[in-house]
Formats: sequence, C-alpha cells, structure tokens
Amino acid sequence: MKVKIHTPFFEVGVKNYLYGDDVLQLAKAADAAAIKYDIDVLFLAPYADIRRVAENTEKLIVFAPYMDVLYPGRGMADVLPESVKAAGAKGVVLNHCERPMTLSNLRKSISRARELELLSFVCADTIEETKAVAQLHPDIINPEQSDKIGKGGEIDAQYIRESIHAVKDIDPNIIVEQAAGIQSGEDVYRCIYMGAEGVGAASGVCNSQNPCKMVEEMIRNVRLAYENMRKKGDTLYHVV
Repeated sequence: MKVKIHTPFFEVGVKNYLYGDDVLQLAKAADAAAIKYDIDVLFLAPYADIRRVAENTEKLIVFAPYMDVLYPGRGMADVLPESVKAAGAKGVVLNHCERPMTLSNLRKSISRARELELLSFVCADTIEETKAVAQLHPDIINPEQSDKIGKGGEIDAQYIRESIHAVKDIDPNIIVEQAAGIQSGEDVYRCIYMGAEGVGAASGVCNSQNPCKMVEEMIRNVRLAYENMRKKGDTLYHVV
C-alpha cells in the first residue's frame, strides 16, 4: 500500500552535494524536525544511502532519485525498481532536469511505480510540460524552471500559480510541489502561502553553512505558514 502524503510537506534532496555520514546526519536532523513540527518530510537519498536512512529514521519518507524500467533479471548497472523498494524507498523521482526522460519512458516508469506501490514524484519545467505530465497522473508533480535550479533569487509567483492551476485543472488529486530557487525559510513560507502543497530544496540546504540547522528552519516554516493560513481561514489546495 502506498504511503499517504499529508500536505503541506517538505522535501529535501541530497543529489551529490553530500555523501556518507553527512547524508545520515542531515536525515536525522530532518527526521527530528519532521517529528517536532508534525510535518511529512520527503528525503531524496542517494542510492547507496537509501537503506541506512530508512532504517535510522522514524518519520522520513525516503525516495530514490531515479529508477529504470526493467524487471528482475539482466540489466547490469541499471536501477531496478524492486531493489529501491527493498532498500526502504517509498517513492521515486522521475524526469528531473539532470535525468530527463521521454514521455514514453515516463509513462512506463509511473506504471512500474504503481505496480510496486511506490509514489511517483515527477518533475516538469515549462507550463506546457507540466500539463503533459499531469495527463500521466503521477502522485506528485514538481514544476520547477530548470534555469532556476540551484540558484537563489525572487520566487516567481506567477509561475507558481500557473503551474498549480495547470495540474489541478487536469487532475485535482495530484499533489503539487514547488522547489527551484528555495534558499531560506522565508522562501518556503511564501511558496506555501501562494498555494504550494509542498516545498523542496537541495542546494539551499546542502550548500548552506549549517545544513542541519537550515533543514530545521525550512520545515518549521512549512508548519508556520500552514498555521497562519488556518487562522485566516485560508486552505491548501488538497490535503490527503
């Protein structure tokens, strides 16, 4: 059975910024903050660390950074979907700009994820691509402009709102995250207030002076934004 994501959530990606014990240290800090603020946290772990992170945290929802479309058997060096699930992953990231996929392969990968009851977390760049991805009905879509990934700057409110509407007009059950350019707790707060059901960061956490402190600040701001919205009578797009 698939894990249920409660919104608003936070997502932290490691990519190759950290490795070894530093990954586990960040995972434990994110897990502690997830428990403290009662926020679901998706942790995108490197393949080599999926099992260690999953077995040493309590609340984190661990995702694999990618998987291939194949079944047990031949396929040297390919990423077997069954293997990431067996290691403890509850979901998989697909179509990140650093690992782009054709729509055909993306469709097959989402189908494989469904077979294994893994959550599918799909990235998209433009509004047009976001609409195309939404037609495949993944669990989560992360519309993020590729030229803003890994960079700070002004949060594009128009893009956030347009991308959310683009997804919800096709399938209101798809959860929509915003991620590119997130560098601070304030960025997280603003994205939640603009309608994002989840916010994610990789370089904004991993390249900060203190990644463990930064991840706690960002998770805290998810909770703060949500509580302030509730006080004003505002609601998120969708709560699972």
